[in-house]
Parts: sequence; C-alpha cells; structure tokens
Amino acid sequence: VAYISIEVLIALVSVPGNILVIWAVKMNQALRDATFCFIVSLAVADVAVGALVIPLAIIINIGPQTEFYSCLMVACPVLILTESSILALLAIAVDRYLRVKIPVRYKSVVTPRRAAVAIACCWIISFLVGLTPMFGWNNLNKMRRTQELNGSHTEFVIKCQFETVISMEYMVYFNFFVWVLPPLLLMLLIYLEVFNLIRKQLNKKVSSSSTDPQKYYGKELKIAKSLALVLFLFALSWLPLHILNCITLF
Repeated sequence: VAYISIEVLIALVSVPGNILVIWAVKMNQALRDATFCFIVSLAVADVAVGALVIPLAIIINIGPQTEFYSCLMVACPVLILTESSILALLAIAVDRYLRVKIPVRYKSVVTPRRAAVAIACCWIISFLVGLTPMFGWNNLNKMRRTQELNGSHTEFVIKCQFETVISMEYMVYFNFFVWVLPPLLLMLLIYLEVFNLIRKQLNKKVSSSSTDPQKYYGKELKIAKSLALVLFLFALSWLPLHILNCITLF
C-alpha cells in the first residue's frame, strides 16, 4: 500500500508538472530554441512515465498471472523512457557546451532542423535499447528450463514481475554498462567543462562592446546550474537501482 501510494503521488506530481513545462514552451516564443526542444522531449518522457509506466509498475508490483510476452510488454516501457530521459539530458548537456564554446556560431550550428533530427535519433535509440528484451534477450529459455525440471506440462503462465522476465545480464552489461553509465559520465565531464569555460569568461575584464559578455555568461551559468541539478537528481534516483542489479548479478 505504501509503495502504490508513493507511485500514485509521483504520477500526480510529474504529469501536471511536465505538461506545464511543455505548455510554457508552446506559449513563450522566447523559449523556442534548441535547449527547450530537448527539455520538451525530456518532459514528454516524464509525462509518459507518470501516465503509463507508473500504472504498469503498480501492476508488476501486484504480480498478476500472465503470459510471458504480455509481462515483457508491461516491463519494457520503463526501459524505453528511462533511456529517452538519459539521451535527452545528454543532448541538453552537449547543447549547453556548444552555447559557451561557440557562442557566435551557435545558431548556425544548432538549427531547429538539426535539433529535431537529434531528438528523433534519441527516441529511436531509446526504443531499440528498451525493446531489446522483446527481441530475445530475456528469461524465456530459463523459465522454460525451470518448468521442464519441475516436470510441469501445463500452459506456460508466470507471475508477472520485472526480474522474472527481464534478464539481469541485459540490465547490467547492456543497459547499465553501455547505455546508462557512459552517458552519465560523459555528461559529468561536459558540465565540468561548461563551468570551466564560463568561469574563464567571467574572469575576463568586461569589454567596451555594446554586448556584455558577462551578462551572457552569467545567464548561461544559471541555466547550467539548473540543468546540472536535474542531472544530479536523475543519477541519484536511478543509480541505486542499477547498483542493486549489479549486486544481484555478481
């Protein structure tokens, strides 16, 4: 009851909150740049988590009796949307780096078309990574062997739980070691470089030109701090689960 209550509370906060983010970008012309396109992509993933994944997570927690691939279809959306969030955060980090590294050429390099292509690529990769268990990297053969050893010849029905259908080898070696940990480490390095570049620019004397670089980089610093906080909270939320998966496997 406590688990379900917490999940429902998270859904009730995340869905309206992220819808407001999407609405703010839609209504405010000043927010329609590449960074906020990536933030909208992140918000869409988080709306889907609240509206779709959390109800499915509650179902898996209850553990109904179901067919193997039906349970797999319930388990995969969280993998898709988690990966989508990570890649959106990575795209945001790269975008912020380009803003401070090449501020003059930024708009010619990061065009709306290129941002849209990057977002589309993020979602395609997310679906491929998240649906890999559906393509065969799952526990079906292990479950069948267990059933045969038990001498059971009844219809193949299982108690639907995440660990029952999703392979821990997939979760650790492929999902975590390839598609979660490296992007998080890369983002950490990117933000360290972003803060380093901004610090160098802010330490320079203000030029006599009409455009004040300190004002520009001061704004970039505030945005970078906010986005770095989002990254930190994301890592804080997901790394304990992946560490537990490693402990389970090893």
